[in-house]
Amino acid sequence: MLLPIAAATLLAAVGSGNGPALREPITGCRASDGDTLRCGSERIRLLGIDAPELDGHCRAGRTCAPGDPIASTASLRKALRGRLTIQRIGRDRYGRTLALITGRRGDLSCWQLRHRQALYRRDWDNGARLRAICRAARR
Repeated sequence: MLLPIAAATLLAAVGSGNGPALREPITGCRASDGDTLRCGSERIRLLGIDAPELDGHCRAGRTCAPGDPIASTASLRKALRGRLTIQRIGRDRYGRTLALITGRRGDLSCWQLRHRQALYRRDWDNGARLRAICRAARR
């Protein structure tokens, strides 16, 4: 019976060979803002999106995503309900895990795009992984 489970885990892998691609369960997650989670001690940046920054978090000289950061964070919190899985892609320059996270409502990056709570950033979508699975990223 172990063989079908192992095969299902391998089939759940998505990616182009650019690093880890296996999905695994993740728990204890909470939204820090509209595109960042904390799951236990791990800080996770959702792949391929930029959400509005909370007050005081948009660095000088940076063009930050427009919109309501409180609404964006609330939207992500809503999508965190139920069982979550993570596909770790790499790390950003701040040491956060870059990942695709999927829950009962689908991929969380895609959820934020569909609900207009974040912008798609092709330059932040390593290997166009989000674009491949999310129609909202292809608009």
